Amino acid sequence: MAELKTRDLFIGGEWTRAETSDRDTIRNPATGEILATVAIASENDVGRALRTAQEAFPAWSRQVATDRADYLYRLIELIKRDTEKLARIITSENGKPLKEARIEVNFAIQLIRFAAENVRRLEGNIIPGSRPGEKILIDKIPHGVVAGISAWNFPLALTARKLGPALAAGNTFVIKPHELTPLATLALAELTVEAGFPKGIFNVVTGGGATVGNALVTNPVTKLITMTGSTPAGRKIMAAASEGLKEVRLELGGKAPFIVMEDADLDAAVDAAVAARFMNCGQVCTANERTYVHTAVYDKFLERLRTRIKALRTGDPLDEKTDMGPKISASEMEKVDGMVQNAVKQGAKLEAGGKRLTGGAYDKGNFYAPTLLTEVTAEMDIAQNEVFGPVLSLIRVRDFDDALTQANRSRYGLSAYLFTQSLKNIMRMTRELNFGEVYVNREGGEAAQGFHHGYGDSGIGGEDGQYGLEAYVTTKTIYLNA
Repeated sequence: MAELKTRDLFIGGEWTRAETSDRDTIRNPATGEILATVAIASENDVGRALRTAQEAFPAWSRQVATDRADYLYRLIELIKRDTEKLARIITSENGKPLKEARIEVNFAIQLIRFAAENVRRLEGNIIPGSRPGEKILIDKIPHGVVAGISAWNFPLALTARKLGPALAAGNTFVIKPHELTPLATLALAELTVEAGFPKGIFNVVTGGGATVGNALVTNPVTKLITMTGSTPAGRKIMAAASEGLKEVRLELGGKAPFIVMEDADLDAAVDAAVAARFMNCGQVCTANERTYVHTAVYDKFLERLRTRIKALRTGDPLDEKTDMGPKISASEMEKVDGMVQNAVKQGAKLEAGGKRLTGGAYDKGNFYAPTLLTEVTAEMDIAQNEVFGPVLSLIRVRDFDDALTQANRSRYGLSAYLFTQSLKNIMRMTRELNFGEVYVNREGGEAAQGFHHGYGDSGIGGEDGQYGLEAYVTTKTIYLNA
């Protein structure tokens, strides 16, 4: 990791010093080790990156779509080549187990590949005009300079999720990775140089959201803002962007219900409930935040669930046998512990975990025990607020009506899960479960060709697939007469 000790801004295809000497220190959440110091961009630095992208836009947008795609294909091959290196960077800065980091790298590849494969499917329309011989053309054109703001839980995939469609559609791109996990994005920037990307089409500015992020959002050069992060941060971005009437797409928090009915395959449901809750230490917006189990199978489900959770191995994320690594930071760990202790005060029963892990290597990192709470009710804070940590809350329901009612009692609307063999329940779910994506009889994990989006406090717009790709173009209407 010696090559990661210092990192500057990436502007115009080159590493460039920030205006100030201030730097962020990036630490390994599992060991406390310093991984790198990273430049903090000033408002002038952000403006420079945006102007560079603006200058590169005309030539890039005029390229044939398949030529733009070819650059992305070259990048994909380099990401494949460096899978292990990138996975280790992700694990080192984020703390997720190495086996999960490899999955993230592959997902990044799939996201970029979809954009490259489908850029020719950004189709307009031809409509008969209102005058003799007239044709009305609805053309699809790029926005211009796109600004991306990313979260820390999937540092490579979230950058790829925005980079692929932004560039494929003919935009140029400036991204701010999260200040806790910028190293994977900076490593990707290195690969764009090797892939021969034209200078200025992809730029990286690092630093905090209140300064660097706000400068990206408010600068008049920015035409489209795509952000993944917390709901409070999304509100601030939307407010800041409103002054310039800019288009904003926000992928925010979640409070996914996980419904298990009496006819479910319990073993499959338990495995999926654990995977959907404890992957990446529960730091996933689509994570199983509320597990609703039919009273007829509740006791059996709890018994199997308790056994599975206690068997999870928490520790060194570079160890292939580790199931769960640390929380991203001490403050995040303390937040989760506070929510657990408050739930117990409100009447929840602590079945497992509920504490920071200590002793030996645990003392160096932000390790929290996999936690199981039972006797959770809808009125408790933990049933309403996003935990974003390794805490599974089990809630008993009478029937499918009860499950739907409780599941929908949320200000979030991103993801949901349903385990049942009843076609009637599944059909009702499609009409009555108010979430943007639903996983039926499977664990989570969205596909690059799907559409990842939510309702309410989970954001506006969406990512991935053809619907997500369409967000990176706007329309121009042309009344064509000879």
